[in-house]
Amino acid sequence: MTLKDKALARRLYLILGILFITSLVVSNLIFKKFFYYYPFDVSIFGVKLFEISVGILPYPITFLITDLVSEIYGKKKANEVVVGGIFASFFAMGIIYIANSAPATDWSPVSDELFSTVFGSTVIAVLASMLAYLFAQFVDIQIYHFWKRLTKGKQLWLRNNCSTFLSQFIDTTTVLLLLCSFGEIDWSLFSGLLLAGFLFKVLIAALDTPFLYISVYWFRKRFELNVNQEIDLD
Repeated sequence: MTLKDKALARRLYLILGILFITSLVVSNLIFKKFFYYYPFDVSIFGVKLFEISVGILPYPITFLITDLVSEIYGKKKANEVVVGGIFASFFAMGIIYIANSAPATDWSPVSDELFSTVFGSTVIAVLASMLAYLFAQFVDIQIYHFWKRLTKGKQLWLRNNCSTFLSQFIDTTTVLLLLCSFGEIDWSLFSGLLLAGFLFKVLIAALDTPFLYISVYWFRKRFELNVNQEIDLD
């Protein structure tokens, strides 16, 4: 690989890392708003199908990016992106905590009460999300590379979906357990939100498979990579 190609590969890796971290931090900031999408009038344990937090919307992007980084740059670089996301989230949590403690002026467009309503429990939410996310993302990377070794770099759709399905279930279960334990969500909604959230993530994971194929194809063609070959940035 030429120096020019390696420089481009580094820039693309940086862009993917930025998109990953942005998606992760945003998902933790907006999670308290719930929305519904009813393609079918179906209820599961008292919760409408796809009655879910908006925080789920950017979250599948993080799994798509880690799968792409795993495929093109390798396991080490994928883990680095995950660790970067953790530090960014805790940094954001610290800023929110300080901002929530600062008293608002009389003329402030956003009062203390309103700010606390939106962001007051974000510290708990981020902590719960980080514990779930840390576990789920590393599981995703481990399973992805297990299938990659087993299939010798072939059957991309299999490792993409198998790793994401299991890791998303772990993430959804863990974060709901923690949020219910902290009193953020009523326990009566746990089962319904678990199934609704997981099914939505499975659907998104299946839909993002073509995008992964297109991205991997472009990377391999641009950098002249063979199947199962990775870009070494070190």
